[in-house]
Amino acid sequence: MVLLLGGAGFKGPKGDNRMSKFRPSLFMLLHMIVLGIETSCDETAAAVVDGERRILGEALLSQTEEHRPYGGVVPEIAARSHLAHIDALVAEAMDQATIGYDDLDGVAVTGGPGLIGGVIVGVMCAKAIALAAGKPFLAVNHLEGHALSVRLVEEVAFPYLLLLVSGGHCQLMVVEEVGCYHRLGATIDDAAGEAFDKTAKVLGLGYPGGPAVEAKAREGDAGRFDLPRPLAGREGCDFSFSGLKTAVRRTADGFGENGEAAAQDVADLCAEFQAAVGDVLVDRCRNAMKPFRNRNNGGDGLVLAGGVAANGYLRARLEALAGEDGLRLFCPPPELCTDNGAMIAWAGVERLRRGMTDGLDFAPRPRWPLSE
Repeated sequence: MVLLLGGAGFKGPKGDNRMSKFRPSLFMLLHMIVLGIETSCDETAAAVVDGERRILGEALLSQTEEHRPYGGVVPEIAARSHLAHIDALVAEAMDQATIGYDDLDGVAVTGGPGLIGGVIVGVMCAKAIALAAGKPFLAVNHLEGHALSVRLVEEVAFPYLLLLVSGGHCQLMVVEEVGCYHRLGATIDDAAGEAFDKTAKVLGLGYPGGPAVEAKAREGDAGRFDLPRPLAGREGCDFSFSGLKTAVRRTADGFGENGEAAAQDVADLCAEFQAAVGDVLVDRCRNAMKPFRNRNNGGDGLVLAGGVAANGYLRARLEALAGEDGLRLFCPPPELCTDNGAMIAWAGVERLRRGMTDGLDFAPRPRWPLSE
């Protein structure tokens, strides 16, 4: 068994001192086992992961059908569903792993940001398990789960440039170490994933919008309509998608109501919208590469993470950009791009290795900037 020496005064990168009273002097590396719980939005998930990057057990319940009639996530419905199913999903993940709670080295959970009702459900469940089993409790920033998820798949060295794109977040940052993140830019209004969902809703494609728009775009001509590329060509690394959403709505308002031509209109508009998002992401990432190189010590990775990272077209665009600039593109597999328990468990492994645990007085946070 490989061990890392630590001590009562150990702190994480740049003085991260989110420590509980639990201060063992030895932290297991390869054989560390952590239970992870995720309830920040509309996925109820639990997973057991070890330090050798193995997912020992995993269970996930999607609430898509519960929210589909509303065209988006309803917070109260989400929280009630988490409460109804979390215990069974944790038990299923543990059963798959064929271990007991005494075999865990820690219990990790999304502590925020997210829909606060769901976050509270997950945090209280994790606290109860940690207290009953006498195990360290780890409150994981949901965005950190995404940021580190690629390291569950392969050994991506720090530092790396991260593009995090999801339904609620769109950020570019330098991941310098676990717990140490430098933000280069973020959306000033809407996130890319939210723009995908709203576009799908305007065009009657249903929920969730991202996969529906991507599928429809394969049938369309991206050159037919002329949508804006907000902030493209300007300095900086910030994003804006509000104007793009408005342009989609105005274009759709001019469509006919019936016939095959209307169906082709939808496909062409989806293709143009997706191309516009791709152009913006490529432009902003290109701007981020210089400050990234100025901050790092030879890192050559561009990591794409978050729910929108499952989009194949966007992956291809960013892979081409990385190749042009001498970087390597890393992406988690699609099942690790969307919200899941394995990424939270792995972030727990990463933090526990560094002695970065939390007290049971941790308060769930609806907002929690990763740069903190």
